[in-house]
Amino acid sequence: MICKTSSRALPDLYEASIAELQDGLVEGCFSSVQLVEAYLRRIVEVNLEGPALHAIIETNLKALSQAAALDDERKVKGSRGPLHGIPLLLKDNIATLHEEGSYALLGSIVPRDSFVAAKLREAGAIFIGKANLSDWAGMRGQVPYGFSGRGGQTLCPYYPNADPHGSSSGSGVAIAIGLAAGSLGTETNGSIVYPSSRNNVVGIKPTIGLVSRSGVIPISSHRDTAGPMCRSVTDATLLLNTIAGPDPRDEATLHQPGVIPNYMRALDKNALKGARLGVPRAFIRNVNTIEATFNFSLDIFRALGAEIVDHADFPATEELLTSKAEQLVLAVDFKIDINKYMSELVELADLIEFNKTHADQELPAPFYTDQSQFIESEAAQVDDAYFAALAKDFDLGRTRGIDATLVQFNLDAIILPTDALAPLPAAIAGYPLISVPLGFQPDDVEVLPETPSPLHSQAPGLPFGISFMGTAYSEFKLIGYAYAFEQATQVRLKRRVYDDAIPRTQLTDVMSR
Repeated sequence: MICKTSSRALPDLYEASIAELQDGLVEGCFSSVQLVEAYLRRIVEVNLEGPALHAIIETNLKALSQAAALDDERKVKGSRGPLHGIPLLLKDNIATLHEEGSYALLGSIVPRDSFVAAKLREAGAIFIGKANLSDWAGMRGQVPYGFSGRGGQTLCPYYPNADPHGSSSGSGVAIAIGLAAGSLGTETNGSIVYPSSRNNVVGIKPTIGLVSRSGVIPISSHRDTAGPMCRSVTDATLLLNTIAGPDPRDEATLHQPGVIPNYMRALDKNALKGARLGVPRAFIRNVNTIEATFNFSLDIFRALGAEIVDHADFPATEELLTSKAEQLVLAVDFKIDINKYMSELVELADLIEFNKTHADQELPAPFYTDQSQFIESEAAQVDDAYFAALAKDFDLGRTRGIDATLVQFNLDAIILPTDALAPLPAAIAGYPLISVPLGFQPDDVEVLPETPSPLHSQAPGLPFGISFMGTAYSEFKLIGYAYAFEQATQVRLKRRVYDDAIPRTQLTDVMSR
């Protein structure tokens, strides 16, 4: 269908960029109300019906009225900017005046929007729903990725019953198939970049302190961050540009180095010319198919003007991979931070007891019964061992990790397959990481496990990504590299999800009524 007010075709919502949607709104091709209605209908098609992907916990009952108000505002006052009237999702642990996939919080009322939600709302975005997640962002226990009591089991749309791979799984799945224009996820260790990798989208995990965590249900004040998950580096950068900045409610953001740059200016197809990129080869283990595709990509980087340093291994690789410090830090931080956040609702001990009392909802057998991480955190203490573990993490991640490697090999950034432990050093350092699509498992790859229990961890066509890693506040540089690689390869466009997982509703279906 062609826009009646111009010669442009209406955007395909499976792949539509924020800029395409905004252009259509500006030119009057469609309204925000129509756009929201189309996305809501797409959610109905695949979330609980059809392939039942369980990507969305709930939709916003006020989304259509909010869209109508923004349509009226556009007519009277003009546009607020590139996000005016654009439908977005938020991971369900990000507060908007209720949340989190556990029944324990059902009906709870938060005092205010999270900082990131408020920034996006101020820019004109419409939150059409909350994305499913791993219960308590994966901190309840050994439970399959993407399961929450309220939301059920999220599934990757690239193969039936496939693992969505990470706690921001609902965001990754939803954006992969066009259930919104973009989403925010959260990451402590891999929870943005892993589901971005598995679901063939772009994820940006910012430096701790660049983006406020106020109003986000925490795991660790030393590791947590919110970040964008979108279909392109451009869209993810636009969201990051909107949410970055200081917040008095988050002490870490008050130590940002000077003025935050306009990250949109980093989107340069020639950004890789002259860049020195290191490959810490010792991290790449047990990912044979992925490693072959990654190795092939190194020639693409060279063709784009980058110099590849391979091997560029961390001085303390083995110590980093075997250290138990991170587990102790997270156990203690979670107890402190979750009790602080929940002080007016419930405490961690209450959550453990709630799950036992409501096991049919929160701990359904046979795959979702564990809450060992809750129990470990409840027993954890702030003591000398905790402070020693925190110092060791910073030493392994920063001093003898990312920073040492960048200096030793005179690097601008580090690249790794996302699934090759890339999130770990960035997590313990608190440093940025960007994942973009790299490739897909071959059609003849073995399905593992053969019978899902409850998920397949390996299957034909499952996507995987490549990560760009740097020192603190190096997002501008990393975005440029990620964008140049994305534009040269266009991997996302090379394979769609399996047919039944593709929503059919398009703008024309709404507009023709």
